[in-house]
Amino acid sequence: MGIKSLLPGSLGFGTAPLGNMFREIPDDEARATVEAAWDQGIRYFDTAPFYGAGLSELRLGEVLAGRPRDAYVLSTKVGRVVLDELEDPAARDLGEKGGLFAHGRPHRMVDSYTADATLRSVEDSLERLRTDRLDIVWVHDVAQDFHGDRWLSQYETARTGAFRALQRLRDEGVIKGWGLGVNRVEPIELTLDLDEPRPDAFLLAGRYTLLDHERALQRLLPASTEQGVDMVVGGPYSSGILAGGRHFEYQQAPAGIIAKVERIKGLAAEHGVSVKAAALQFALAHPATAAVVPGATRPSRIAEDVAAVGERVPAAFWTALREQRLIAPDAPTP
Repeated sequence: MGIKSLLPGSLGFGTAPLGNMFREIPDDEARATVEAAWDQGIRYFDTAPFYGAGLSELRLGEVLAGRPRDAYVLSTKVGRVVLDELEDPAARDLGEKGGLFAHGRPHRMVDSYTADATLRSVEDSLERLRTDRLDIVWVHDVAQDFHGDRWLSQYETARTGAFRALQRLRDEGVIKGWGLGVNRVEPIELTLDLDEPRPDAFLLAGRYTLLDHERALQRLLPASTEQGVDMVVGGPYSSGILAGGRHFEYQQAPAGIIAKVERIKGLAAEHGVSVKAAALQFALAHPATAAVVPGATRPSRIAEDVAAVGERVPAAFWTALREQRLIAPDAPTP
């Protein structure tokens, strides 16, 4: 198990913003951003049908269709099927993430974690991405933030449906790995306790960042390290607040988070460190982490991410974060 040997580097590109997350993004801007990622040497791309009801996949596929398929690694997700019938994107019930893709395509999306829906979702994604194969497939958002009190019921459907379907595809060589792509630690903890099916990795968004990592450190990451199940860190900028934005957990950041970010910024300035470098290198420092996949909608942001991974961050900065209790005492640092 594990995907570290599969990934071409520690920095990938998360394409959720290309689904018109938070705002309507012009097609030429989206295309230029994907092309910038390619030009900067990024060769791992993560997407999902959920991102704008297929819009992110369509935009990503348009650019990657002109590149050699063996030159990059591609992951997408299952758990939602995009239909031909239309609906109001702004009126969708997205649990705690209401309005997240209000500017996405108006195609209706339905939640389904059955084996049949999983196979249909994979086929639909292949068509939108204009490719003949996927490398990694994540079971998307089977957690409390989208399903509330029904999440355990949805998880059980996924365990007997999507999990087994994806494990079969992996065992047959159709895909190279599978796991969960979620914003909560509990579904991953449950999955690590299963005798079967056994995932190769998971994509954990927003739960291993400078601003939120203590819960993941308690049980999830030690268990994943012990079992050889790798972690891809999504949302390393905590929905943008660590990259100069205003969002945390996909909503307007509360005062307490803004104050914490200001303290981190102050220490970063004192030690000559960019906050982006601190955020990405913190996430990469854990031995379970295989890659980070920040998102972007502007080409200039890609160059910033690449520079941040390679930036020199003095040990004194991490010491200062610990001393001021801005990171957990047992959190690994570079």
